Amino acid sequence: MSRIATVHKSSRPASVDAVVLLAIALVPSCYYLGYKLDWNMESPEDVPQMASVIADSAKEDEERPTAPEPAPQTASAVVAEPAPSGAAAGEDPATRRWNALVKQLQHDAIAYPGRVSLFLKDLKHNRVWAYQPDDLFPSASLIKVPIMAAVFDKIHRGELTLQTKIALRRRHRVGGSGSLKWAKDGSKYTVRQLLDHMIDESDNTATRMMIETVGMGYLQQAFPRMGLVYTEIFPEGMSLQSSRVAYENYTTAREMALILEKIYRGDMVDRFSSEVMLDIMKRQKSRARLAKALPPGWEIAHKTGLLRGACHDSAVIFSPDGDFVFVVLTGQNRNYHRAKDFITHLGRLTVSFYKGDENLLAKAGFRAKARRRSGSDFN
Repeated sequence: MSRIATVHKSSRPASVDAVVLLAIALVPSCYYLGYKLDWNMESPEDVPQMASVIADSAKEDEERPTAPEPAPQTASAVVAEPAPSGAAAGEDPATRRWNALVKQLQHDAIAYPGRVSLFLKDLKHNRVWAYQPDDLFPSASLIKVPIMAAVFDKIHRGELTLQTKIALRRRHRVGGSGSLKWAKDGSKYTVRQLLDHMIDESDNTATRMMIETVGMGYLQQAFPRMGLVYTEIFPEGMSLQSSRVAYENYTTAREMALILEKIYRGDMVDRFSSEVMLDIMKRQKSRARLAKALPPGWEIAHKTGLLRGACHDSAVIFSPDGDFVFVVLTGQNRNYHRAKDFITHLGRLTVSFYKGDENLLAKAGFRAKARRRSGSDFN
């Protein structure tokens, strides 16, 4: 019994060795079969074909026009007008001056010690250039332009007229710009008179009366119908406090330019409404900022804004050599006088272009004036 056990015990290693030897013999065959059957493995015959595909793809890439590199995030600039046919851009005086203009505008916008957004459109030649045109800025009193457009939309719908009279109440009185805050309770004004005060004087009391008349909800629905995506209006945004508010009224240079161009072309509500709005904006009493840059005889239809570190001007300017839209938004300003001078400076640059001035790089002493005021320079 013990012998049997011993023999059985000694036979187990021999059988295991046989299995191991058999497995070792099968490994090369399995490796070869696996290599041939693996679909993800390139066979030697496929290599030349794949090389040909790669070569063809590289050739297509060489022949395909390469897309232009995106503009730097610090500036977004587009010149819409191509060079005249049969002439290089540098051979055309107007194009040469335009390129010099936008180059200098961008340079000064980057150098300015605050946030800047610009949108310039030549309405005669359809040239367009912009710098950070979609950045959000507190709209300040620029919000009064889309409010005015919404009021005309209400009139167009037959729900209001320019002759409708509205009584001034104590709840309407607001500080800041405008003369109506001093008027007697119960004084009545037509819608047209309130719009004149709202734009010409930037009257905040007239603005509150118009908002109450048409309704804040109506304005919030009307803005998107005008094509405004980022320009919004909230009760908190109408506050005159200098500190931040919970819901700010924001806008962009591109959207303000859109409104102005629609008014200019007669496309805001209808032609009659657009003509009246343009006439109202031409009457603004402020001759500062962009208006200060204009030569005698030039016209401007514009609206300014100043609140919570923002200082703006948005305008349609009528020049002998063609009309143009120019929107200048500035933010995070520590000195409003400096911001106003900066806007006037940019206005003078654009005026130089429309006057045919070849020397756009001579800057009318603006930098020296800025140094004296703030001890710094834009360079």
